[in-house]
Amino acid sequence: MRDRYSLAVGLLFAAVIAIALMNTLGHEDEGTLGLDELSPRWALPEFAVPRAAGPLEGDANVAQDDCETSQAPCPESARRAPACRIRTPGAIRVCDLFGRPLVLSFWFSRGGGTCVAQQDVVDQAYARYRGRVGFLSLNVRDDHDGVRETIRQRGWRMPVGYDRDGAVAALYRVGICPTFAFAYPGGILQDASVGELTEAQLDTRIEALLRATRTAEAG
Repeated sequence: MRDRYSLAVGLLFAAVIAIALMNTLGHEDEGTLGLDELSPRWALPEFAVPRAAGPLEGDANVAQDDCETSQAPCPESARRAPACRIRTPGAIRVCDLFGRPLVLSFWFSRGGGTCVAQQDVVDQAYARYRGRVGFLSLNVRDDHDGVRETIRQRGWRMPVGYDRDGAVAALYRVGICPTFAFAYPGGILQDASVGELTEAQLDTRIEALLRATRTAEAG
């Protein structure tokens, strides 16, 4: 039994490393969120995603500007709606959460593990800090109907977004589940972590975010 347990743990570890490598291909100079050091005051990229519990389908909008090319001025034929300017019913725009400190939690159920149960902890923190801290739980590339059913069964009240093709996870350099990003008001990264957090550990990080926010605002 010990041999089989050791083999299972080894395979799980190898899978985690493989996921991290796959997600960081093309970003080898930028690192993985929560594992590698990022530029100071890294600005969270903008995105819009379907609300996971709702009927809206489609991939995330990760456009950061209104032009599909680098041409200046932008040709009329290449214009597009940036993520934070869309007006699509049923979509969540991350910039709408930038008015207060923000906790982003990336997760998926593939490969087992505790990622789904971790969102129960996030939802409990959402209930405690609601009104002071914004929360967004982001599912990455699971079956949408399955995600809806998970939300219903577990009774989550926090906002949950659906990253169908993994575009947001790639933009944020997410390689491991769960991954957390903690941001100042305005969408500036304060801290990030990977791996499961207990209720007390998550509260500790949120309190640190609130203290850092007060310090920044006082300065």
